[in-house]
Amino acid sequence: MKTLHLKAMDETAVNEIEKAAEILKNGGLVAVPTETVYGLAASAFDETAVQNIFKAKGRPNDNPLIVHIAEFSELNSIVKEIPPVCKKCMDAFWPGPFTAVLPKKDIIPVSVSGGLNTVAVRMPANSVTREIIKKAGLPLAAPSANRSGSPSPSTADHVIDDLEGRIDAVVISGKCEVGVESTVVTFATNPPRLLRPGGITVEMLKQFIPDLVIDPAVTAEPEKDAEVASPGMKYKHYAPKAEVFMAQGSIKAFCKYCEEHKNDFDFALCYDEDEVDLKIPHTSLGANEDHQKQAELLFGFLRDIDDKGYKKVIVHAPLKEGVGLAVYNRLIRAAGFKVIDL
Repeated sequence: MKTLHLKAMDETAVNEIEKAAEILKNGGLVAVPTETVYGLAASAFDETAVQNIFKAKGRPNDNPLIVHIAEFSELNSIVKEIPPVCKKCMDAFWPGPFTAVLPKKDIIPVSVSGGLNTVAVRMPANSVTREIIKKAGLPLAAPSANRSGSPSPSTADHVIDDLEGRIDAVVISGKCEVGVESTVVTFATNPPRLLRPGGITVEMLKQFIPDLVIDPAVTAEPEKDAEVASPGMKYKHYAPKAEVFMAQGSIKAFCKYCEEHKNDFDFALCYDEDEVDLKIPHTSLGANEDHQKQAELLFGFLRDIDDKGYKKVIVHAPLKEGVGLAVYNRLIRAAGFKVIDL
């Protein structure tokens, strides 16, 4: 696997971008940085390349992918229509961690859309990846660059740990600032529906979509045979090998429960406010109300759990507001929907 190092947009970086673009044009797989997490990219128009994404990740074929573009003009080749309310959101949040689900054109293979007649599209904020898309001359289908179900990769090292020998190249270009995957909203329903929370919060969206509906699967397990229009809805996701339980309740109740069950858990993920009274080994995700910090740290900490050999972990549920809703969404899936109500 090639490692393409891009520390600054100099002549060397331009050469590395061209190498990545050439691999993608020839049907290869390249892990690319975004502001959310690293993505595993292939041409969104190449059925074989897209199928190779699923093989490399071990990903179920009915789990849709997100198509990444570099410029608004690329939308016309991908989607049939853009409702005015969706265009307002794109103008406000692109480039950035916002994904729109829209009716797709036939040029998008059904493997990209998970067999649905819609496609999820976003324009990443990372300038390196947008340059790769431009040089390739192709929109890129790109789920997170990890083995399916495991914690998403927020560094190139995470990608290499999971996918070395399975993909053609990884572009090394710093840390992912947001830390969790993009917010996904479907505009194929009326009113629009939030399918996955992320760095663009419900509060931000409602400035443009006052009647936004939050899909029940954001905070609960969907029906077993349900069709889903967004990645990260249907299956256990973001999970370490350790068994994870999420505990929902006050700081006092969480600490009391951990004390009473200290022999049941190897480790706890908590918040600064919990640490004073917590008697079992633990790591803090930051302050209880610092949701952005929690998002930045989350996937790295979930990977550390396995690196340190923990087998059974309890996590204090975050507040379901702002970016905290995205952290809650990832944790409930990491726990396989096992929630302890305190």
